[in-house]
Order: sequence, then structure tokens, then C-alpha cells
Amino acid sequence: MTGRSETDLKGAAGRRRAGERGPETRIIGSGGVSLRVHVPSALLGAALSVLAAATAVLSLAVGDFAMGVDQVVAALAGRADLLTTHVVVDLRLPRVLTALGVGAALALSGGLLQRLAHNPLVSPDIIGVGAGATAAAVLTIVVFGGSAAAIASGALVGAVTTALLLYLLAYRRGISGQRLVLVGIAVTAMLSAVTSYLLTRAEIGTAQRAMIWITGSLANRDWAHVATILLALVVLAPAVFALARPLGLLQFGEETATALGNRAALSRGALLFTAAALAAMATAVAGPVAFVALVAPQIVRRMLRGRAVGLFPAAACGGVLVAVSDLIARTAFGGSELPVGVVTGILGAPYLLYLLARSNRTGRGG
Repeated sequence: MTGRSETDLKGAAGRRRAGERGPETRIIGSGGVSLRVHVPSALLGAALSVLAAATAVLSLAVGDFAMGVDQVVAALAGRADLLTTHVVVDLRLPRVLTALGVGAALALSGGLLQRLAHNPLVSPDIIGVGAGATAAAVLTIVVFGGSAAAIASGALVGAVTTALLLYLLAYRRGISGQRLVLVGIAVTAMLSAVTSYLLTRAEIGTAQRAMIWITGSLANRDWAHVATILLALVVLAPAVFALARPLGLLQFGEETATALGNRAALSRGALLFTAAALAAMATAVAGPVAFVALVAPQIVRRMLRGRAVGLFPAAACGGVLVAVSDLIARTAFGGSELPVGVVTGILGAPYLLYLLARSNRTGRGG
């Protein structure tokens, strides 16, 4: 080790332990098993989860075939007539559950990347992970005419390959947030060009299918899409929370994390792979839904008054954002329905400009 004395490392470890057991942290458990719970983060996550459930119920009730909350509850309980049950359970419920799952996956991906790079401007759709998933999925649609499962697989391979390329290009004794953003912008431009080329070579019907997907849409989502995104969350969400400790150690720097028993390079790779996989599965199910991965963790950070982003409330916030945006896309424009990606883009672009302006004022762009 160079540049760090034993006293410095012990001090960093002591500060970490003190931070973990601050006045807002509770340790739950007995018999050698304990769970540290950050109380404000847990309360915010619970509140946002309730808001997500309320948004889901409202989305199930609102539409061309309007109904009351009591009818929605009856349909979910299997006590409604056939028409109401069909509308709620077969048409609207898969779409709402997909929206919540996609929002949660994107928010978790964005939260991991922002903390990993120490930069609030990092998200999978800005640094190229989303573009990699999109290019691979469009290749699957245009060249192979792939099914939903094939598109999901292609998006996963594209996102993970892009994440590996980003890691190799941006790594230099650690990951710099500014360097990651710059490399990501270049990679995004190249992959966007590949996607555009594929669309120009496709037949008109195939290109139309791909363009609807590229915009980010939740229309006509069924239980296969629900199963895909929920399976991704069941597999990857535990990995996210298992990596929370290595992620916390990396906040002290790579040398300190290594001295405290963490394999820094392996942890960074695992975190980047997990973030890429989450973004890829969300993109495979709904297309590239813009800005959710960027905005949701930052909203939570501001609600927690600048503390480290809680992954659980970030996931709940992402679900709320996508569900509300889809509700707006379905109902706010008369007889026409917008893709959800258009609405999230309209809402998220001003927030990105705000973050850029704030970073320039404070000098903390990365």
C-alpha cells in the first residue's frame, strides 16, 4: 500500500463503523444475524411503495372503460363480471405491473452507477448501456425477427458487452465519473449510428415494429412481459443488496476499500454487471424508457437531504415515475396514446438540465 498509513486506514474504518451505527441507524436481529436499517430511508421507501400501490389502483380504474376502485378490487378478488375482470386483469394489470417493475429496475441500475462513479449525471441511458441494449435488441428484431425472449436475450448481451467496454475504456486507477460520462457519450453516439443503420436497411413493417419499441412503450404488455421483469428483479435485486457493503467501502476509495478486505476490482465489475443487467432487462421489456434511471435516485437523494441514495426507496420511486408517466401517456391526450418514453423524456430532460447547471455552479460535475 502507498500513500496510506496504518493510522489513516484505521481511522477510515472507524469512521465507516461510526457512520453505519449513527443515530438514524437501527440494528435488528439476534443469534449472530443482524440487519442494519437506515430509518429515514426505510420510511421513505415505505411511503413511496404506498404511493406506487395507489398509482397502480388508479391506473387500473382509469381508461376508456372507466370504473370505480370498488370494481377494481372486486375484479382482482375474482368477484366482478366477466367484462370488468377482462379489462382489469387481462388488459390493464400486466401493463401496470410491467411499469412498476421496469421503473424499479431502472432506478436500481441508476442508483448503483451514480454511487459507483460518484456522479449524479451517470445513468445507463446516458453512458451507453441503454444504447447497447437498444442496438442489440434492434439487431434481433431486424435481422432475426426475434421473439420477446430473443429480444430480451439480445438486449442483455448488448448491455453487458457495452458495460464491459465502458469499464475498459474509462478505468484508470479507478472509475472517474467525468471520464465515464465522456466515454459513455462517445459509445452512445456510435451505437445510435448502428441502430439507425439497421433501421434504414429493414423492411417497412419490421422498421415500424422496431421504432415503436425504441421509443419506449408499455402498450399491449402481457403476462410474459410481467414474468420477464419480475424474474429479473427476483434474481438481480438480492445481488444489488448483497453488493451494498462493497459499494459502501468503495466510497472511501479503492486503496482504502482493499485495505478493509474488499476486492475492489471484482466488486466494481460485479456492480457494473448488475447495473447493466437491470437496465438491459427493463429495456428488453419496455424499450429504452428515458431518464428514469437518472432522475429517480436523485429525487430520493434530495428527499433524504443529501444522504447516500437508498436503493429501496430509489426502486419504489422509479416504479412510481414510470407508472405515473404511463397513466399520463394513456389518458392525458384525448383519443391518442403516447409511448411512455415520450412522457418520461418530457419530464426528465428539464431535470437533467437542472443537474448540469447545478454541477457547473458547484464544480462537482464528476
